[in-house]
Amino acid sequence: MNNNSSPNEQIDRFGIYIHWPFCLSKCPYCDFNSHVRKKEIDQNDYCNAIFKELDWFSENSNAKNVSSVFFGGGTPSLMSIETVDKIINKIYKTWSCNSNLEITLEANPTSVEAEKFLEYSKSGVNRVSLGIQSLIDDDLKKLGRQHTAIEALNALHIAKNNFSRVSFDLIYARPHQDCKSWERELKEAISYNNQHLSLYQLTIEPGTRYAELYKKGKLQIPKDELSSDLYNLTNEICKNNGLMRYEVSNFSSEGQESVHNLIYWQSGQWAGIGPGAHSRINDSDGYRHSIITEHNPEKWLDLVNKLDNGIIKNEILLKEEIADEYLLMSLRTRQGLNIERYKSMGRTINNKIFDTLKEDNFIKKSMDNAYLQLTEKGFLFTNKIITELSN
Repeated sequence: MNNNSSPNEQIDRFGIYIHWPFCLSKCPYCDFNSHVRKKEIDQNDYCNAIFKELDWFSENSNAKNVSSVFFGGGTPSLMSIETVDKIINKIYKTWSCNSNLEITLEANPTSVEAEKFLEYSKSGVNRVSLGIQSLIDDDLKKLGRQHTAIEALNALHIAKNNFSRVSFDLIYARPHQDCKSWERELKEAISYNNQHLSLYQLTIEPGTRYAELYKKGKLQIPKDELSSDLYNLTNEICKNNGLMRYEVSNFSSEGQESVHNLIYWQSGQWAGIGPGAHSRINDSDGYRHSIITEHNPEKWLDLVNKLDNGIIKNEILLKEEIADEYLLMSLRTRQGLNIERYKSMGRTINNKIFDTLKEDNFIKKSMDNAYLQLTEKGFLFTNKIITELSN
């Protein structure tokens, strides 16, 4: 096992991701593991199954202290308050938890879901991430969203009254969008919330309704030059309003970064619970595992009831694979790649490639030379640069 991850490798933080896979409808751009069911979901069955997977990860991971919990989906705000409360209590009973434990719940900003915010906060949720996506009603309809702009702003107001930390998502580079309209919309969004924003360029994902329309020529998205202009404009507006990009698509004011997101991007440990969830955990010997659960909710539930987990893949990662993942994830962040940590994984940066990228103003080293970081220009070509560095 000489090529596998070192037993001595230290991972600082541990997060728990709970996947609730159900939605009221499937958005045309979405390729996440989300499902629409006409019949009512038995939340007790799913809650009990989540408990079993939490127990499995507690027994099979060397992580003992939880830094963050993230309810994602799907639409977690469709979960009952009782279900969320039970899961949070179970986590507290199963692990030692940080005193400043971050507990995030993703929510859609419909009036029905916003009514639950007070009770969610009483259950221990202290951070909410709202899937607003746009502040323009016509675009919301095209995106398949079930809320209006007014509902979104009302939900945001309720959220800010009930949670200490609030984030929301917007999608840009939408069909027929130009820089002027995006500038107005983004500045308006920041005026409502300057803590944390996740700003995603619309991409056409295989298997989605948008992919079908795009293939038929019925959907147009901005060309590369306009996409680049929109990207640069986004960074400029956020920076001018005190929101710093700490990852390619995520912006926050000082101290408002998502702990859970940073665990992913800095290659920490996390347990993914629920249908189609992914995990990276270290076992008691320190070896790093890549784990995936069954993506179909009903099949996942059956599997958990039989085996106490819904895992369909559990592989020990090779040291080279760990290094590749770290390079891929860390360079998406403002902090960048820790050069010594990368060396401890058996990898070094090719000096010739680094010098070429540096000459082109794509990459730099931190002031103390400890980190490799993308420049503002480099963030535009993240995937290309990572590919070159990994060769």
